[in-house]
Amino acid sequence: MKGTVHITSGKQQALQRLFFMVTCCLTVMIAQAQNETIVALKTENLVNPIGIDVDQPRFSWQQQSKREGAKQVAYQVIVGTDSVAVANNRGESWDSGKQSSDALKASYGGQALQPFSRYYWKVLLWDDQGQQRSAQQLAFFETGMRKQENWKGAWISDDNGIAVKPAAYFRKQFQTSKKIKSARAYIAAGGLYELYLNGQKVGNHRLDPAYTRFDRRNLYVSYDVTQQLQQGNNAIGVLMGNGWYNHQSTAVWFFDKAPWRNRPTFCLDLRITYDDGSIETIVTDKSWKTSLSPIIFNSIYTAEHYDARLEQKGWNTTTFDASKWKDVIYRSAPSTHVVSQVMPPIRNVKKIAATSMRKLNDTTYVFDFGQNFSGVSELHVEGKEGTVVRLKHGERLYDNGHVDISNIDQHYRPTDDKDPFQTDIVILSGSSDTFMPKFNYKGFQYVEVTSSEPIDLKQESLTGYFMHSDVTPVGTIRSSNPVINKIWAATNQAYLSNLFGYPTDCPQREKNGWTGDAHIAIETGLYNFDGISVYEKWLADHRDEQQPNGVLPSIIPTDGWGYEWGNGLDWTSTIAIIPWNVYLFYGDATLLRDSYDAIKRYVNHVEEQYPTGLTSWGLGDWVPVKSKSPVEFSSSIYYYTDSRILSEAAKLLGKEDDAEKYAQLADKIKTAINQKYFNKQTGIYGEGLQTELSMALYWGIVPEEFKVKVADNLAKRVAADNFHLDVGLLGTKSILNALSENGYADVAYKVASQEDYPSWGWWIKNGATTLYENWNIGSERDISLNHIMFGEIGAWLYKGLGGIKPDPRQPGFKHVLLEPHFVQGLDNFEASHVGPYGEIKTSWKRKGKKVELTVVVPANSTATLHLPRQGSKALTSGNYTFEWKE
Repeated sequence: MKGTVHITSGKQQALQRLFFMVTCCLTVMIAQAQNETIVALKTENLVNPIGIDVDQPRFSWQQQSKREGAKQVAYQVIVGTDSVAVANNRGESWDSGKQSSDALKASYGGQALQPFSRYYWKVLLWDDQGQQRSAQQLAFFETGMRKQENWKGAWISDDNGIAVKPAAYFRKQFQTSKKIKSARAYIAAGGLYELYLNGQKVGNHRLDPAYTRFDRRNLYVSYDVTQQLQQGNNAIGVLMGNGWYNHQSTAVWFFDKAPWRNRPTFCLDLRITYDDGSIETIVTDKSWKTSLSPIIFNSIYTAEHYDARLEQKGWNTTTFDASKWKDVIYRSAPSTHVVSQVMPPIRNVKKIAATSMRKLNDTTYVFDFGQNFSGVSELHVEGKEGTVVRLKHGERLYDNGHVDISNIDQHYRPTDDKDPFQTDIVILSGSSDTFMPKFNYKGFQYVEVTSSEPIDLKQESLTGYFMHSDVTPVGTIRSSNPVINKIWAATNQAYLSNLFGYPTDCPQREKNGWTGDAHIAIETGLYNFDGISVYEKWLADHRDEQQPNGVLPSIIPTDGWGYEWGNGLDWTSTIAIIPWNVYLFYGDATLLRDSYDAIKRYVNHVEEQYPTGLTSWGLGDWVPVKSKSPVEFSSSIYYYTDSRILSEAAKLLGKEDDAEKYAQLADKIKTAINQKYFNKQTGIYGEGLQTELSMALYWGIVPEEFKVKVADNLAKRVAADNFHLDVGLLGTKSILNALSENGYADVAYKVASQEDYPSWGWWIKNGATTLYENWNIGSERDISLNHIMFGEIGAWLYKGLGGIKPDPRQPGFKHVLLEPHFVQGLDNFEASHVGPYGEIKTSWKRKGKKVELTVVVPANSTATLHLPRQGSKALTSGNYTFEWKE
């Protein structure tokens, strides 16, 4: 019997200890209330962002309290351009007035926002004791262009064609005669860029702007450059790279044939506000000059080549002589839809030192960084002028110690030997040289450095940088099993290695936004990282790529590849599953609302093509251990899932007719699946494989009265498989969840914690620091060593062991469903997740024959705690400790 404990809103630190014995005796100790405050003020899910273009920005905050039962009962949001006035509760732009609500969010509802303006905002909060509180500091946001017509600059480029390999420099000198109050740079590009002012790089972003379908939507980035400008003479420089815009490498996805392909181009407005209130805008126009750079080749896909002999020292400074540089040319914009990039940027997030270096001979060194990651290496070297140094990046070594890239180059189709895969090429200047790619990243653990002439390298000569979208961590897992801890860390390392403004499959051989990989890993991402803005950007990419009939490609963004292969219900259900999960985790329906018509077109298309309710459109259970379930079975389940999500979204958005229509469609699909694949007498789906039984349970296909029987069959199937996995990608999502949600958490943990083949632990025991693409490490194909597609275990640790789940009826963890499982084989376990209301935590440990559980629920949220084999008790909120005999 499962007990149910209702917990109302609470405090974040220890306030109360509750000892819940088998006899149900309760002892309560309440700590003294302490100060309360408002924290985590965000606009559009970011802290003090600039470049906001939406008409009604979203504001959010958290109430931080250590007082039992703390709760917001009303709020007031005040917005204005005068910080002093806002601090004194006066906002000329918007004052929401006192709103009787416990919602920790609001959308702007005031006067039309003006472009290029800073708005300050604060929130007043009234708690359940009638006390008014506010944050200690004001928050702010800045608007950007707001409208296309506010751009003043022109799109410019050099006069070279798409086949020209060297990257281009651009520069302009200008004078400022008055004292500068503030300055903002706004830059949009087809391709990638680095922006410089007076010799210094602007910002710490990498690979801006993020990848989109360039002929349909372009992103611009906003920078505060006040401190880098100077009164008097200034120089602005831009270095342009190809990115995905001018793909010069050849592979099976044909990005070299993209319809948007062109020589990189950009548009820039540098808007300067002087102390006297006057405004001057430095723009891209015919006054700019251009020259080729020492980056003699750059490919986002393969590598970067650099000739240090061609460096033009000080090219972006005021003292540089650009008399030999050429005039720029005007270019048409890649698209007419240029919008602000509003999400965490890609950065060099972590510096990684080599753990070892092996000198194979005078011209060959192999560096080991001790972990697999996405990013770049930085070389510091001295050598004879003209010496050619090659840096070959890979995930494995041959027995002879050389780097082996045979596992990641299988989709590369080079036309010559001038573009070696994952191999940077540096031609030395003859003095001290430093090289780090500017417009490329790779997936690797090892780097083999070879040179045409002997060079002397030390272990410190090569440094690694872990690059990814710099999303904030919001989750933590700790357990007594070191292998489980390593699996969680490896999952996060794989997830981050595949987050570059859009979720990818792997950071080496593809870098593609495979849809199936992404929706399988969506919960893993959201439990561990604050990634809402990246997913909102990526779903906009979905809407850009969707055909009028609703069809989506299997990789997004795409040049056109993926509409004919790899898409289908089991992959492109991202269009429904990701907005739904963002809604569950954040309680924000914006992405569902924005994607609603796209989901509807998608489901309608499937219904037209497959009127029976069953569909075989999809890839099926990709890269299984040994058993493959029918594609029709798994794809039809995703068809059901999409229809159900569409019905729920329609209900949420007040579209009652649609809600009923798609609820009926979901029922029709469910009935069709059960009629064909379910044997009521045996309680078996299909052949009774792990994927078939677990998918039916996890996605809600099994009729209620048969769940116990089907779950029992699943547990028996797993036992027959020696408590090891026999699933592919789709089964990985369901297998552990179906077991733990249906009374077999011990079986799920036994599977999750295996350390021999096939299992996650098998990878760890063989040295994995990321997740692999194939259960079989010795496979001849599908053997990338940094893939996120089997990453659901990262989410299951929060759900199946920690028991932390959002409640669809009160999403965003407004109400938390807590069902921790105290599985055999673990002595202690802790899961913590920071949701929209604050930290949620479950932590349990064994003490002899007793188990002690600590639960933390944040202010303004409530929780229902299900305890295995215990009674139930309604409790007020807080931090509780339960203790009982097993």
